[in-house]
Amino acid sequence: MMYESSNKILVIEDDKVTRNLYLKGLEAKGFDTIGADNGLAGIQKAQERIPDLVICDITMPDMDGYSVLTTLRQDPLTAIIPFIFLTGSSTKADVRKAMELGADDYLTKPSTLDELLRAIAIRLEKQASLQYWCNIKFEKAAKSVFRDNTTAIAGGVGVAVGVGVGESSGREAMNPDSSSIFPCIPQLKEVFDFIEAHYHEGITLCDVAIAVGYSPAYLTNRVARQTGQTVNCWIVKRRMAGARFLLQNNNQTVEKIAKTLGYQDVSHFSRQFRQHHGLPPQAWRKEYSQ
Repeated sequence: MMYESSNKILVIEDDKVTRNLYLKGLEAKGFDTIGADNGLAGIQKAQERIPDLVICDITMPDMDGYSVLTTLRQDPLTAIIPFIFLTGSSTKADVRKAMELGADDYLTKPSTLDELLRAIAIRLEKQASLQYWCNIKFEKAAKSVFRDNTTAIAGGVGVAVGVGVGESSGREAMNPDSSSIFPCIPQLKEVFDFIEAHYHEGITLCDVAIAVGYSPAYLTNRVARQTGQTVNCWIVKRRMAGARFLLQNNNQTVEKIAKTLGYQDVSHFSRQFRQHHGLPPQAWRKEYSQ
């Protein structure tokens, strides 16, 4: 199978013989290859060339592979690039550390070229699917903004869809103080403000990433590093706070509450609520309602 020449693979490996072996094997399969003989050079080439995928050793003299991965994940330009460790280190602790830092795959030496090619193909396919999905979401978001702006201009006042005259949108009824939910981190204010404004619309990590101008991978790493939790966790926390308030303060059905909070499936809402509170919504309401 020949790959498109646009598929650039960066190989970071301090052993010259091993590095050249990988480079020649990948070139023979149609890849555009880039070689780096140490971690610092690898980071520089990744930032300059923006490869489609990085293959990296762990044990290197100047900077180990973990540090290379951490640095690339912190740079918006390289944060989402698929990253595969190919190394002689195979302990469970090493593999776990690699995954926790955000590696996409972990292969141990010796590995055949076919094994490496399969790993590369899977990661490139997954990356292409993610980019396609994000592009679709971005187009929908752009159309929504255009439609909302057009409605506001035409009508003079933005009216929420499905809310009639004299009818409450329900937002006031599920707005506990956000300061009690989100941490006070100025660098993430834009992230939490977007979640606060849109959590009831069924938003995902990709929606938040588009809104704040980062890749999903970079945003995940940034939020997790500063809060210890993912973007999706914060979205769910905000929805759960709204769920508790609605369950305690009105007589809406669980199905209605789930829909109000942006859930398409009431069963999904009920499972998630039980995971966070130890009780299904209706049982929790009976125990804690005023």
